[in-house]
Amino acid sequence: MPRASLTRLVTFAAAHRYRRAEWSDAKNAEVFGACANPNFHGHSYSCWVTVAGEIDARTGMVIDLGLLDRILFEQVRQRFDHKNINLEVPEFTDGAMIPTGENLAVVIAARVGQALAAANTTAVLQRVMVKEDGSLAAEFAPES
Repeated sequence: MPRASLTRLVTFAAAHRYRRAEWSDAKNAEVFGACANPNFHGHSYSCWVTVAGEIDARTGMVIDLGLLDRILFEQVRQRFDHKNINLEVPEFTDGAMIPTGENLAVVIAARVGQALAAANTTAVLQRVMVKEDGSLAAEFAPES
């Protein structure tokens, strides 16, 4: 069977700030600049998720789009949309991780990959790209 990849866009709006708790406010500002603002700042994120696999001869698809959309809704939109990432998303609370685009892509990849495996689909996660705006994007491709 031929193999292909499929990319789906999911969007969310969220606030965050970059901060290391063990650093002073001055050190955080020096390293992270405006991204260390104590009052947080927000983005309208675009998250591109690519899955790959064999094209099903019966459906012509790599994955059922309804299934993929449910996974993206649960693992991305519900978890991040209209949230303060530092305060409301467990992987980032209490300074566990700094909510950079890179770390968001890693967390989203892990959660989507696990959901795909749990759904018993043959499609696998190929990559996640998180765009904060039109000029900055981070991409993560888990090792196969």
